Amino acid sequence: MEHSFETMQNDLIIRAAWGQQVERPPMWVMRQAGRYLPEYHQAKGNRDFFECCRDPEVASTLTLQPIERFAGLVDAAIIFSDILVIPQAMGMTVEMIDKKGPHFPDPLVTPTDGQYAELLLRDVDVSKELDYVYKAITLTRKKLQGRVPLIGFCGAPWTLFCYMVGNSKLSKECKTWIYKYPEETKGLLQKISELCVEYLAFQVKAGAQLIQVFESSGGELSPASFKQFSQPYLQYIAKHLPLKLEEMGLEPVPMIIFPKGQWYALDAACDMGYNVVGLDWLHDPAEAVKTVGNRQVVIQGNADPGVLYGSHASITEVVKAMVEGFDWANRRSGWIVNLGHGITPFVNPEDLRFFFEEVHRLTKISA
Repeated sequence: MEHSFETMQNDLIIRAAWGQQVERPPMWVMRQAGRYLPEYHQAKGNRDFFECCRDPEVASTLTLQPIERFAGLVDAAIIFSDILVIPQAMGMTVEMIDKKGPHFPDPLVTPTDGQYAELLLRDVDVSKELDYVYKAITLTRKKLQGRVPLIGFCGAPWTLFCYMVGNSKLSKECKTWIYKYPEETKGLLQKISELCVEYLAFQVKAGAQLIQVFESSGGELSPASFKQFSQPYLQYIAKHLPLKLEEMGLEPVPMIIFPKGQWYALDAACDMGYNVVGLDWLHDPAEAVKTVGNRQVVIQGNADPGVLYGSHASITEVVKAMVEGFDWANRRSGWIVNLGHGITPFVNPEDLRFFFEEVHRLTKISA
């Protein structure tokens, strides 16, 4: 064992992710460490976003902020980082533009523009290139002192590819690639998949106790295109990460897939090899439970993040609908509470606190 960490005080989400019955559904929210928190802006200061990601001390501080603010309410931390560190490790330049988001000043244009071949041929050492992420994970695990587990993550190959070709709101670039250069697209997706496996394995080695794969651009694909450009590469990660961990002498960890916008793919997602399938807010909980059926798959989600802009009565109504739809009172397993996507800017942190408190209140099992 390379690192020594304190004994877990709260392993609820790990037990739930493995499919065990639990005393209450664990919860966390995507982007829980971020700009909706005033303390985030204080800690970030004038640093660039990626500068924060590359500084293990800052990244760990930001990761811990929601754990400290919502102590006793949230059951997992997720390392403060970004899905685009893999394209950066591959040699691409990524800028975070204030109020606009990530930007690739030199995206992939065609398979013949030189950069494509360079990306395919480059030997990327993610253990070295992304060492700052692993250092942040180890430091954060130590600072957590066993309070809650730590989640590591990566972007899914298709999602990363969309960014790498400079995807616009019209999806012109990624659609051009899949319909004009399908085989070249698949070649790069395979390369990214292999790097994702390596990257996630080193996160586990550093101390991550669960991992999540974000297929955030999944909704750009039709059901037919999903089968070609998303599903095979998600399955590759689910199959090869456990093998890589075994090769490295590491224990397996629960794996979560979040296929945003791929409502048509829930049945397929349940057979990909992941322990947990995250649902966006477009799913009906009760229908999702029916789709999962008797398969040993845990559901994560799926409140509309926008409800946090609403009244407390609306939040209560949404939580109640989830509790009933996921049939928590009868099942007492198979559900991790989350939003259906990341928490959005300008949310009042106290409204998120109320969301957490309502989940506790409405899922409490009477003695």
